Amino acid sequence: MSRLGPRGDLLPSVTTPVPGARGRDWVDALARSECPAFTARRKRRAEASGAPTDPIVWASALGANVEDVDGNVFVDFTSGFGVAAVGHRHPLVVAAITSQANKLIHGLGDVYPSDVKITLLERLAALGPWREARVILGLSGSDAVEAALKTAALATGRPGVIGFEGGYHGLAHGPLALCGYSEGFRRPFAAQLNPHARILPWPTEATALEDALGPVREQFRGHPSEWPGAVLVEPVQGRGGVRIPPRGFLAGLRELCTQHGALLIADEILTGLGRCGAWLLSTRETEPDLICIGKALGGGLPVSACLGEASVMASWGAPEGEALHTGTFFGHPLGAAAALAVLGVLADEDLAAIASSRGEQLATELRSRGLGRVRAVGMLVGLETGDAKRTLSLVRKLLEMGYLVLPAGADASVLQLVPPLNVSEQQVDGMIAALGAAMGVP
Repeated sequence: MSRLGPRGDLLPSVTTPVPGARGRDWVDALARSECPAFTARRKRRAEASGAPTDPIVWASALGANVEDVDGNVFVDFTSGFGVAAVGHRHPLVVAAITSQANKLIHGLGDVYPSDVKITLLERLAALGPWREARVILGLSGSDAVEAALKTAALATGRPGVIGFEGGYHGLAHGPLALCGYSEGFRRPFAAQLNPHARILPWPTEATALEDALGPVREQFRGHPSEWPGAVLVEPVQGRGGVRIPPRGFLAGLRELCTQHGALLIADEILTGLGRCGAWLLSTRETEPDLICIGKALGGGLPVSACLGEASVMASWGAPEGEALHTGTFFGHPLGAAAALAVLGVLADEDLAAIASSRGEQLATELRSRGLGRVRAVGMLVGLETGDAKRTLSLVRKLLEMGYLVLPAGADASVLQLVPPLNVSEQQVDGMIAALGAAMGVP
Protein backbone atom coordinates (compact mmCIF):
# COMPACT_ATOMS: atom_id res chain seq x y z
CA MET A 1 0.00 0.00 0.00
CA SER A 2 1.33 3.45 -0.94
CA ARG A 3 2.41 5.72 1.90
CA LEU A 4 2.15 8.94 -0.11
CA GLY A 5 -1.20 10.15 1.21
CA PRO A 6 -3.76 12.07 -0.86
CA ARG A 7 -1.69 15.07 -1.99
CA GLY A 8 1.99 14.17 -2.14
CA ASP A 9 2.94 16.97 0.26
CA LEU A 10 4.59 14.82 2.93
CA LEU A 11 7.98 15.28 4.51
CA PRO A 12 10.48 12.41 4.09
CA SER A 13 10.16 9.10 5.90
CA VAL A 14 13.24 6.91 5.43
CA THR A 15 13.08 3.75 7.55
CA THR A 16 15.56 1.42 5.81
CA PRO A 17 19.09 1.71 4.44
CA VAL A 18 19.15 3.44 1.05
CA PRO A 19 18.56 1.31 -0.88
CA GLY A 20 17.02 -1.34 1.37
CA ALA A 21 16.86 -5.09 0.81
CA ARG A 22 14.22 -4.96 -1.90
CA GLY A 23 15.99 -2.09 -3.59
CA ARG A 24 19.28 -3.98 -3.64
CA ASP A 25 17.57 -6.95 -5.32
CA TRP A 26 16.25 -4.63 -8.02
CA VAL A 27 19.67 -2.99 -8.44
CA ASP A 28 21.24 -6.43 -8.90
CA ALA A 29 18.69 -7.16 -11.63
CA LEU A 30 19.46 -3.76 -13.16
CA ALA A 31 23.16 -4.57 -13.39
CA ARG A 32 22.35 -7.76 -15.28
CA SER A 33 20.22 -6.06 -17.89
CA GLU A 34 20.94 -2.37 -18.46
CA CYS A 35 23.46 -0.84 -20.84
CA PRO A 36 26.85 -0.86 -19.04
CA ALA A 37 27.28 2.88 -19.66
CA PHE A 38 24.95 3.69 -16.77
CA THR A 39 26.53 1.19 -14.37
CA ALA A 40 29.94 2.63 -15.23
CA ARG A 41 28.72 6.18 -14.61
CA ARG A 42 27.53 5.25 -11.12
CA LYS A 43 30.91 3.60 -10.44
CA ARG A 44 32.75 6.76 -11.52
CA ARG A 45 30.58 8.90 -9.28
CA ALA A 46 31.20 6.57 -6.35
CA GLU A 47 34.94 6.92 -6.92
CA ALA A 48 34.68 10.70 -7.23
CA SER A 49 32.57 11.21 -4.14
CA GLY A 50 33.84 8.44 -1.90
CA ALA A 51 30.20 7.51 -1.25
CA PRO A 52 28.08 4.62 -2.54
CA THR A 53 25.84 5.42 -5.50
CA ASP A 54 23.47 2.46 -5.73
CA PRO A 55 20.16 4.03 -6.77
CA ILE A 56 16.83 3.78 -5.09
CA VAL A 57 14.18 2.14 -7.28
CA TRP A 58 10.98 4.13 -7.61
CA ALA A 59 7.65 2.38 -7.03
CA SER A 60 5.17 5.27 -6.97
CA ALA A 61 5.05 9.05 -6.91
CA LEU A 62 2.50 11.75 -6.15
CA GLY A 63 2.86 15.51 -5.97
CA ALA A 64 6.38 16.20 -4.71
CA ASN A 65 6.74 12.77 -3.10
CA VAL A 66 8.38 9.58 -4.39
CA GLU A 67 8.11 6.17 -2.75
CA ASP A 68 10.75 3.52 -3.38
CA VAL A 69 10.35 -0.26 -3.44
CA ASP A 70 11.42 -0.41 0.22
CA GLY A 71 8.55 1.87 1.26
CA ASN A 72 10.69 4.93 1.95
CA VAL A 73 9.15 8.32 1.13
CA PHE A 74 11.28 11.07 -0.45
CA VAL A 75 10.71 14.67 -1.49
CA ASP A 76 11.63 15.13 -5.14
CA PHE A 77 13.71 18.24 -5.82
CA THR A 78 14.49 16.99 -9.35
CA SER A 79 10.90 16.85 -10.63
CA GLY A 80 12.01 13.79 -12.57
CA PHE A 81 14.49 15.89 -14.62
CA GLY A 82 12.00 18.77 -14.64
CA VAL A 83 9.14 16.71 -16.04
CA ALA A 84 6.85 16.83 -12.99
CA ALA A 85 6.44 20.61 -12.92
CA VAL A 86 2.78 20.24 -11.96
CA GLY A 87 3.72 17.43 -9.57
CA HIS A 88 3.82 13.70 -10.08
CA ARG A 89 0.51 12.11 -11.05
CA HIS A 90 -1.52 15.31 -10.90
CA PRO A 91 -5.15 14.16 -10.66
CA LEU A 92 -6.30 16.23 -13.63
CA VAL A 93 -3.50 14.84 -15.79
CA VAL A 94 -4.31 11.28 -14.72
CA ALA A 95 -8.00 11.88 -15.43
CA ALA A 96 -7.23 13.23 -18.91
CA ILE A 97 -5.02 10.24 -19.75
CA THR A 98 -7.62 7.79 -18.43
CA SER A 99 -10.44 9.44 -20.34
CA GLN A 100 -8.42 9.48 -23.56
CA ALA A 101 -7.37 5.84 -23.11
CA ASN A 102 -11.02 4.89 -23.02
CA LYS A 103 -11.56 6.56 -26.40
CA LEU A 104 -8.41 6.43 -28.55
CA ILE A 105 -4.91 5.30 -27.59
CA HIS A 106 -3.20 5.61 -30.98
CA GLY A 107 -4.11 7.43 -34.18
CA LEU A 108 -2.59 7.73 -37.63
CA GLY A 109 -0.30 10.65 -36.97
CA ASP A 110 -0.25 13.27 -39.70
CA VAL A 111 -2.22 11.13 -42.16
CA TYR A 112 -5.48 10.95 -40.21
CA PRO A 113 -4.87 13.07 -37.10
CA SER A 114 -6.83 12.76 -33.89
CA ASP A 115 -9.09 15.51 -32.56
CA VAL A 116 -7.00 15.80 -29.39
CA LYS A 117 -3.81 16.33 -31.40
CA ILE A 118 -5.39 19.19 -33.34
CA THR A 119 -6.66 20.76 -30.12
CA LEU A 120 -3.15 20.60 -28.66
CA LEU A 121 -1.63 22.18 -31.77
CA GLU A 122 -4.05 25.09 -31.50
CA ARG A 123 -3.29 25.56 -27.81
CA LEU A 124 0.48 25.46 -28.35
CA ALA A 125 0.38 27.87 -31.28
CA ALA A 126 -1.32 30.39 -28.99
CA LEU A 127 1.59 30.18 -26.50
CA GLY A 128 4.11 31.80 -28.82
CA PRO A 129 4.79 35.55 -28.98
CA TRP A 130 3.90 35.77 -32.66
CA ARG A 131 0.68 36.91 -34.32
CA GLU A 132 0.51 33.57 -36.12
CA ALA A 133 2.40 30.39 -35.34
CA ARG A 134 2.82 26.79 -36.43
CA VAL A 135 3.91 23.78 -34.38
CA ILE A 136 5.88 20.56 -34.91
CA LEU A 137 5.23 17.92 -32.24
CA GLY A 138 7.74 15.37 -30.99
CA LEU A 139 8.39 13.06 -28.07
CA SER A 140 11.57 14.44 -26.48
CA GLY A 141 13.48 17.65 -26.12
CA SER A 142 15.93 16.32 -28.68
CA ASP A 143 13.04 15.91 -31.12
CA ALA A 144 12.04 19.54 -30.66
CA VAL A 145 15.59 20.78 -31.21
CA GLU A 146 16.00 18.51 -34.26
CA ALA A 147 12.85 20.06 -35.73
CA ALA A 148 14.15 23.57 -35.04
CA LEU A 149 17.54 22.86 -36.63
CA LYS A 150 15.88 21.39 -39.72
CA THR A 151 13.57 24.40 -39.94
CA ALA A 152 16.56 26.74 -39.79
CA ALA A 153 18.35 24.85 -42.55
CA LEU A 154 15.27 25.06 -44.78
CA ALA A 155 14.58 28.71 -43.99
CA THR A 156 18.12 30.03 -44.47
CA GLY A 157 19.80 27.50 -46.75
CA ARG A 158 22.81 27.69 -44.47
CA PRO A 159 24.04 24.66 -42.50
CA GLY A 160 26.02 26.48 -39.80
CA VAL A 161 24.65 26.70 -36.26
CA ILE A 162 26.03 28.43 -33.17
CA GLY A 163 25.74 26.86 -29.71
CA PHE A 164 27.43 27.66 -26.40
CA GLU A 165 29.80 26.08 -23.91
CA GLY A 166 27.76 24.43 -21.17
CA GLY A 167 24.71 24.17 -23.41
CA TYR A 168 22.71 20.96 -23.34
CA HIS A 169 20.04 20.23 -25.94
CA GLY A 170 19.73 16.44 -25.91
CA LEU A 171 21.89 13.75 -27.43
CA ALA A 172 20.29 12.98 -30.79
CA HIS A 173 22.73 13.61 -33.63
CA GLY A 174 21.49 17.07 -34.60
CA PRO A 175 21.50 18.57 -31.10
CA LEU A 176 24.63 16.63 -30.14
CA ALA A 177 26.74 18.73 -32.50
CA LEU A 178 25.79 21.76 -30.35
CA CYS A 179 26.35 20.02 -27.00
CA GLY A 180 28.72 22.38 -25.22
CA TYR A 181 28.06 20.64 -21.92
CA SER A 182 30.66 17.96 -22.55
CA GLU A 183 33.05 17.37 -25.41
CA GLY A 184 33.08 13.75 -24.27
CA PHE A 185 29.49 13.34 -25.43
CA ARG A 186 30.45 14.48 -28.93
CA ARG A 187 33.83 12.82 -29.37
CA PRO A 188 32.77 9.22 -30.16
CA PHE A 189 30.35 10.43 -32.84
CA ALA A 190 32.24 13.46 -34.16
CA ALA A 191 32.55 12.11 -37.70
CA GLN A 192 28.75 11.85 -37.96
CA LEU A 193 27.95 15.33 -36.61
CA ASN A 194 27.33 18.63 -38.39
CA PRO A 195 30.81 19.96 -39.28
CA HIS A 196 29.40 23.50 -39.51
CA ALA A 197 28.40 23.65 -35.83
CA ARG A 198 30.29 26.14 -33.68
CA ILE A 199 30.36 26.17 -29.87
CA LEU A 200 31.20 29.59 -28.43
CA PRO A 201 31.98 30.82 -24.90
CA TRP A 202 29.03 31.27 -22.55
CA PRO A 203 29.10 34.63 -20.75
CA THR A 204 28.59 35.03 -17.03
CA GLU A 205 25.95 37.29 -15.57
CA ALA A 206 28.68 39.86 -14.88
CA THR A 207 30.14 39.82 -18.43
CA ALA A 208 29.83 43.13 -20.28
CA LEU A 209 27.21 42.75 -22.98
CA GLU A 210 29.52 43.67 -25.85
CA ASP A 211 32.10 41.14 -24.64
CA ALA A 212 29.36 38.51 -24.39
CA LEU A 213 28.20 39.14 -27.95
CA GLY A 214 31.67 39.59 -29.48
CA PRO A 215 32.37 35.90 -30.26
CA VAL A 216 28.96 35.58 -31.91
CA ARG A 217 29.52 38.72 -33.96
CA GLU A 218 32.82 37.28 -35.21
CA GLN A 219 30.98 34.35 -36.78
CA PHE A 220 29.29 36.79 -39.17
CA ARG A 221 32.53 38.48 -40.35
CA GLY A 222 33.23 36.31 -43.37
CA HIS A 223 31.44 35.83 -46.66
CA PRO A 224 27.64 35.70 -46.26
CA SER A 225 27.55 32.21 -47.73
CA GLU A 226 29.57 31.05 -44.71
CA TRP A 227 27.47 32.75 -42.06
CA PRO A 228 25.64 30.46 -39.64
CA GLY A 229 21.95 30.00 -40.26
CA ALA A 230 20.90 29.76 -36.62
CA VAL A 231 21.84 30.46 -33.00
CA LEU A 232 20.64 27.92 -30.44
CA VAL A 233 20.49 29.18 -26.85
CA GLU A 234 18.99 28.39 -23.46
CA PRO A 235 17.71 31.53 -21.69
CA VAL A 236 19.36 30.05 -18.58
CA GLN A 237 21.61 27.00 -18.81
CA GLY A 238 20.03 24.26 -16.73
CA ARG A 239 22.15 21.13 -16.84
CA GLY A 240 25.11 23.40 -17.52
CA GLY A 241 24.90 24.64 -13.91
CA VAL A 242 22.04 27.18 -13.72
CA ARG A 243 24.20 29.73 -15.52
CA ILE A 244 22.52 33.06 -16.18
CA PRO A 245 23.71 35.28 -19.05
CA PRO A 246 23.97 39.07 -18.74
CA ARG A 247 20.83 41.12 -19.19
CA GLY A 248 20.29 41.93 -22.85
CA PHE A 249 22.17 38.88 -24.14
CA LEU A 250 19.15 37.28 -25.81
CA ALA A 251 18.06 40.62 -27.25
CA GLY A 252 21.59 41.11 -28.59
CA LEU A 253 21.52 37.68 -30.22
CA ARG A 254 18.15 38.59 -31.73
CA GLU A 255 19.62 41.73 -33.25
CA LEU A 256 22.61 39.88 -34.72
CA CYS A 257 20.39 37.17 -36.18
CA THR A 258 18.07 39.73 -37.74
CA GLN A 259 20.98 41.66 -39.24
CA HIS A 260 22.47 38.54 -40.81
CA GLY A 261 19.43 36.52 -41.83
CA ALA A 262 19.86 33.83 -39.17
CA LEU A 263 17.22 32.32 -36.94
CA LEU A 264 17.24 32.58 -33.15
CA ILE A 265 16.21 29.30 -31.52
CA ALA A 266 15.32 29.37 -27.82
CA ASP A 267 15.67 26.03 -26.03
CA GLU A 268 12.99 26.33 -23.32
CA ILE A 269 12.76 22.60 -22.67
CA LEU A 270 13.67 23.10 -19.00
CA THR A 271 13.18 26.85 -18.51
CA GLY A 272 9.74 27.09 -20.10
CA LEU A 273 6.19 26.35 -18.91
CA GLY A 274 6.44 28.20 -15.63
CA ARG A 275 9.73 26.82 -14.32
CA CYS A 276 11.44 30.22 -14.34
CA GLY A 277 8.41 32.31 -13.39
CA ALA A 278 7.13 32.83 -16.93
CA TRP A 279 5.38 30.71 -19.52
CA LEU A 280 8.36 31.29 -21.83
CA LEU A 281 11.39 32.93 -20.26
CA SER A 282 13.00 33.97 -23.55
CA THR A 283 10.04 36.16 -24.53
CA ARG A 284 10.60 38.43 -21.55
CA GLU A 285 13.59 39.87 -23.40
CA THR A 286 13.06 39.20 -27.09
CA GLU A 287 11.11 37.31 -29.73
CA PRO A 288 12.86 34.15 -30.95
CA ASP A 289 12.03 32.69 -34.35
CA LEU A 290 11.64 29.19 -32.90
CA ILE A 291 10.98 27.98 -29.35
CA CYS A 292 11.49 24.40 -28.16
CA ILE A 293 9.48 23.07 -25.23
CA GLY A 294 9.20 19.63 -23.63
CA LYS A 295 9.84 17.95 -20.26
CA ALA A 296 6.96 19.44 -18.23
CA LEU A 297 4.65 19.55 -21.24
CA GLY A 298 3.48 15.94 -21.00
CA GLY A 299 3.12 15.76 -17.23
CA GLY A 300 5.08 12.51 -17.29
CA LEU A 301 4.30 11.34 -20.83
CA PRO A 302 6.79 11.98 -23.66
CA VAL A 303 5.62 15.12 -25.48
CA SER A 304 7.63 18.00 -26.94
CA ALA A 305 7.07 20.75 -29.47
CA CYS A 306 8.89 23.19 -31.69
CA LEU A 307 6.89 26.41 -31.94
CA GLY A 308 7.65 28.76 -34.78
CA GLU A 309 6.55 31.99 -36.37
CA ALA A 310 4.31 31.12 -39.32
CA SER A 311 6.46 32.67 -42.05
CA VAL A 312 9.52 30.78 -40.76
CA MET A 313 7.61 27.50 -40.62
CA ALA A 314 6.43 28.16 -44.18
CA SER A 315 9.95 27.16 -45.27
CA TRP A 316 8.79 23.55 -45.01
CA GLY A 317 6.62 24.38 -48.03
CA ALA A 318 4.83 21.64 -49.92
CA PRO A 319 7.36 18.78 -50.03
CA GLU A 320 7.33 16.43 -52.97
CA GLY A 321 6.30 12.91 -52.02
CA GLU A 322 6.61 11.96 -48.35
CA ALA A 323 6.62 14.41 -45.45
CA LEU A 324 10.15 15.60 -44.64
CA HIS A 325 9.78 15.31 -40.86
CA THR A 326 7.36 13.02 -39.05
CA GLY A 327 7.23 10.15 -36.57
CA THR A 328 4.85 7.32 -35.76
CA PHE A 329 4.12 8.60 -32.26
CA PHE A 330 4.35 12.38 -32.81
CA GLY A 331 1.07 13.84 -31.53
CA HIS A 332 0.16 10.59 -29.77
CA PRO A 333 -3.40 10.92 -28.37
CA LEU A 334 -2.48 10.03 -24.78
CA GLY A 335 0.41 12.47 -24.76
CA ALA A 336 -1.72 15.18 -26.35
CA ALA A 337 -4.44 14.72 -23.73
CA ALA A 338 -1.86 14.87 -20.93
CA ALA A 339 -0.29 18.03 -22.40
CA LEU A 340 -3.64 19.79 -22.63
CA ALA A 341 -4.29 18.93 -18.98
CA VAL A 342 -0.84 20.22 -17.96
CA LEU A 343 -1.39 23.51 -19.77
CA GLY A 344 -4.72 23.85 -17.99
CA VAL A 345 -3.18 23.18 -14.56
CA LEU A 346 -0.37 25.67 -15.18
CA ALA A 347 -2.92 28.35 -16.02
CA ASP A 348 -5.58 27.56 -13.43
CA GLU A 349 -3.14 27.20 -10.52
CA ASP A 350 -1.02 30.16 -11.70
CA LEU A 351 2.09 28.06 -11.24
CA ALA A 352 4.42 30.47 -13.03
CA ALA A 353 3.68 33.13 -10.42
CA ILE A 354 4.05 30.60 -7.62
CA ALA A 355 7.38 29.46 -9.05
CA SER A 356 8.58 33.05 -9.13
CA SER A 357 7.65 33.86 -5.53
CA ARG A 358 8.51 30.53 -3.93
CA GLY A 359 11.75 30.26 -5.90
CA GLU A 360 12.78 33.70 -4.68
CA GLN A 361 12.01 32.66 -1.10
CA LEU A 362 14.07 29.49 -1.52
CA ALA A 363 17.05 31.36 -2.96
CA THR A 364 16.84 34.07 -0.30
CA GLU A 365 16.78 31.53 2.51
CA LEU A 366 19.73 29.60 1.06
CA ARG A 367 21.72 32.82 0.87
CA SER A 368 20.75 33.94 4.36
CA ARG A 369 21.85 30.58 5.77
CA GLY A 370 25.26 31.05 4.16
CA LEU A 371 25.08 27.74 2.34
CA GLY A 372 26.98 28.97 -0.71
CA ARG A 373 26.65 31.11 -3.81
CA VAL A 374 23.16 30.74 -5.24
CA ARG A 375 21.99 31.29 -8.81
CA ALA A 376 18.24 31.20 -9.31
CA VAL A 377 15.50 32.11 -11.76
CA GLY A 378 12.14 31.04 -10.42
CA MET A 379 12.20 27.41 -9.39
CA LEU A 380 15.46 26.71 -11.24
CA VAL A 381 18.03 27.01 -8.47
CA GLY A 382 21.74 26.21 -8.42
CA LEU A 383 23.98 26.15 -5.36
CA GLU A 384 27.73 26.29 -5.96
CA THR A 385 29.55 23.70 -3.84
CA GLY A 386 33.10 24.16 -5.10
CA ASP A 387 33.83 20.75 -6.61
CA ALA A 388 32.33 17.49 -7.81
CA LYS A 389 33.31 15.47 -4.76
CA ARG A 390 31.40 17.76 -2.43
CA THR A 391 28.38 17.93 -4.73
CA LEU A 392 28.13 14.17 -5.15
CA SER A 393 28.62 13.68 -1.43
CA LEU A 394 25.76 16.09 -0.75
CA VAL A 395 23.54 14.33 -3.28
CA ARG A 396 24.09 11.08 -1.38
CA LYS A 397 23.64 12.60 2.07
CA LEU A 398 20.41 14.27 1.04
CA LEU A 399 19.16 11.04 -0.50
CA GLU A 400 19.71 9.27 2.81
CA MET A 401 17.83 12.12 4.51
CA GLY A 402 14.94 11.75 2.10
CA TYR A 403 15.54 14.48 -0.51
CA LEU A 404 16.21 13.82 -4.20
CA VAL A 405 18.59 16.27 -5.88
CA LEU A 406 21.00 16.18 -8.83
CA PRO A 407 24.42 17.67 -9.64
CA ALA A 408 24.73 20.16 -12.47
CA GLY A 409 27.54 21.74 -14.45
CA ALA A 410 30.09 19.91 -16.56
CA ASP A 411 32.33 19.70 -13.48
CA ALA A 412 29.40 18.76 -11.18
CA SER A 413 30.23 21.73 -8.93
CA VAL A 414 26.61 22.83 -8.63
CA LEU A 415 23.77 21.30 -6.65
CA GLN A 416 20.61 21.77 -8.69
CA LEU A 417 17.18 22.23 -7.06
CA VAL A 418 14.26 21.77 -9.47
CA PRO A 419 11.18 20.85 -7.41
CA PRO A 420 7.61 20.66 -8.67
CA LEU A 421 6.27 24.19 -8.99
CA ASN A 422 3.55 23.38 -6.44
CA VAL A 423 5.96 21.94 -3.84
CA SER A 424 4.70 22.84 -0.38
CA GLU A 425 6.35 25.47 1.82
CA GLN A 426 6.83 22.77 4.46
CA GLN A 427 8.77 20.64 1.98
CA VAL A 428 10.92 23.62 0.94
CA ASP A 429 11.68 24.41 4.58
CA GLY A 430 12.55 20.75 5.16
CA MET A 431 14.98 20.76 2.24
CA ILE A 432 16.74 23.90 3.50
CA ALA A 433 17.12 22.38 6.95
CA ALA A 434 18.38 19.08 5.54
CA LEU A 435 20.86 20.86 3.26
CA GLY A 436 22.18 22.86 6.19
CA ALA A 437 22.62 19.69 8.23
CA ALA A 438 24.33 17.89 5.32
CA MET A 439 26.75 20.80 4.93
CA GLY A 440 27.34 21.16 8.64
CA VAL A 441 25.82 24.65 8.75
CA PRO A 442 23.55 25.25 11.76
